[in-house]
Formats: sequence, C-alpha cells, structure tokens
Amino acid sequence: MKLSLYIAKRYLFAKKSRNAINVISTVSVAGVAVGTMALIIILSVFNGLETMVRGIFNTFDPDLRISASEGKTFIPDTARLVLLANVNGIHAYSLTIEENALLKYGERQFIATIKGVDDNYADVTDIDSSMFDGEFVLKGKSGREYAVPGIGVAQYLGINVNFINQLNILIPRKSAGLNMNPENALKNRYVMPSGIYQVEKEYDSKYIYIPLELARDLTETDNAVTAIEVKLRINADLKAVQSAVKKIYGDGFKVQNRYEQQEIFYKVMRSERLAIFFILTLILIIASFNIVGSLTMLIIEKKRDVEILRSLGADNDLIRKVFIFEGWLISIIGAVSGIALGWLICWLQQRFGLVRLSSESLIMQSYPVVMKLRDFIVVPATVLLIGYWAAWYPVRFLTKKYLRKDV
Repeated sequence: MKLSLYIAKRYLFAKKSRNAINVISTVSVAGVAVGTMALIIILSVFNGLETMVRGIFNTFDPDLRISASEGKTFIPDTARLVLLANVNGIHAYSLTIEENALLKYGERQFIATIKGVDDNYADVTDIDSSMFDGEFVLKGKSGREYAVPGIGVAQYLGINVNFINQLNILIPRKSAGLNMNPENALKNRYVMPSGIYQVEKEYDSKYIYIPLELARDLTETDNAVTAIEVKLRINADLKAVQSAVKKIYGDGFKVQNRYEQQEIFYKVMRSERLAIFFILTLILIIASFNIVGSLTMLIIEKKRDVEILRSLGADNDLIRKVFIFEGWLISIIGAVSGIALGWLICWLQQRFGLVRLSSESLIMQSYPVVMKLRDFIVVPATVLLIGYWAAWYPVRFLTKKYLRKDV
C-alpha cells in the first residue's frame, strides 16, 4: 500500500509529458474543491436560516400548545389546570383566545387577529423582549386596559404610542341576527396602545395583543379560551412533559410542541435542504468525470512504466491501486481545499456580513450562517466516496483495455 501510494503521489505531482494531463488534473481538483465549498456554504446558510426561524418562532410560539381537537374554543377545567401546574418540568402556563377583528384608528381600518392573553403570558413567551416601541403592558395599575399591536399593524393604521387617539376594536356579535340594526351588530371597545412589538412580518402584520378579559367580552365567550400555552423549565424533558400533558387532557385535545405547531414549515425547510444537498452532490458526481479523463490519459501515458513495474514483480492489484490512489488523491486535495475555502467564506460572512439582505428586512442585515461539525463530516465523506467510485470503476476498465490483457 505504501509503495502504490508513493507512486501515485509521484504521478500526481510530477510533470507529465503531455501538459493536457496536468491541466485536466488541476481542473479535476478545482471542480471537487468548488463543489465541496458550495456544499459547506449552502448547508451552513440553511443552518443559519433554521436558527433564525427557530428564534422567531421561540419568541411567539410556546413550548407546548394545548387546544381542542374539535371546535375553536373550550372551557378550561380547573382540576386539569391544577394537574398541569404540578407536572414536573412546567414553568408556567397562560390562557389565550384568538379572534379576527376590525381595527379602526382615526380614518384608517385594518382586519387583524386579536389575541387575548392573561397576566402569565410574558412568562410563557419572549414577546416582551421584542418590543419595537413602548412596553408590553396590557393592564395599568389603575386597571386601565391597553393593546400591543405588531409593527405591521401599527404602520398600516398609523399608530404611535405617543399619540392620544384610542384604537377601536370591533367584532360581530354572536347574537346578531338578520333583523338587527347594523349599528348594533358589532361589539366595539376602545383601548390605548402601550407598545408595538416586532417579531416577523407575518406575525407583525396579523396579531394585536389585548387583555384576556377584554377579548372574552368582545367575543362573548365567557370563560372559554382558544388555547393553553405552556412554558417549560430549562433542561426539561420535552417528550416526557408532552406525554404527561397528553395523559391529563386525553384524546379530545391536541398537545403540540414547537415543531408540531410549525410542522409544515420545518418539513419544507428540511426538504429544501435535502434537495439542495442532492443537487450539489449530483454536480460533484459530474465534476468527478474529470477524474476519469485525467486517469484515462495518465494510464495511456504510463503504459511503459507499468510494464517496468510488472517486470520488477508488481502484481495486478498494486498497479490498479496506483491509479485508484491517484484518483482518490485528487478527491482528497479537492475536498480539503473546498472545506478550507468554505470555512473561510462562512467565517467572513459571520464576522463581516459580506452578503447583505435587502434593506426592507427587519430581522438582520446579512445572511445568517451557522457552521456545524456534522456538515464538516458528512460533506467530505460524501466527496471521498464519490471520488473513490470515480477512480475505482474506470481504473478496472481502463487497465484491461489499455494495458496487457492479464493485468
């Protein structure tokens, strides 16, 4: 093995009689390096996007969400709430209710979703840490009720926390009939905005927070809620806690973790990541055909050397290994170069943010990049596997065709 590897290195780095072989070998290394670099960069960008999205969802979505399997609302059972609070690993829970509403501010109108939350909501999510202006306050010391719209809602309506105008929230009455006076068909309440939050465009342009009691009054739902949102303690076993909560609430309720709440989105992102990986792997396979061309010309050129080796006692396996190692060395050099370049570009993006997002982005200014060890293991393993195949198969064929028949 040492002899065949030594000869392969000599063949790779020594100057050939035909300059085209050197050029093809260089192109082969460059092709593998570029493919490897692209895989590292793309996977790191997907890691960054997934981390960014998780951060957004973690701000808005609870660790666990309990909702009715059928119907929109349900009345929370006090006994079950006591059992829920005593589950090991649960930090806090909050009762919430959601309903579409018409918002009026001055001369402007906007349809949004009101989300009524109780006093524990700030302990369940990190929404209070995502304030664009003002504070996340839904009840004043005097008992006065406030609202906290998203920045998208606020911009459309022209809301500013320093304005003295009140926000009018209107929801159709459940008791409204065909013969009811249109002026009495909508139930409305006036509230002052105390702050404006900023999480993500989809949320910011949809939700407005109000106190739970006000939401119940507007929706005429008495003690009903849309969901119970749960916050887990640090290092809590998510699967164990979720299983315990499912036992408490039974089959009539859905107990969803953060992944299940955004299941479609996560599946799409992972499918895209896998598809990109296979596409770039296919490009690597195509680039590896350069190795076949390089080995073909090398075998033809080294026919005399092979005859000399055979006369010195070299067997068929040793001769084949020389050219297999030649092809694999091209893959190794390309893989190492690609990993180094990929790491450097990712580091530069993390450090300096070379590739910027559009100025309209409110989340971050440059593309997020997160390098993970598994990518630096999977990618070179894939490249070396492709490189070995690209060398092994053609070497067996070419040595039989261009060298002596008994090789």
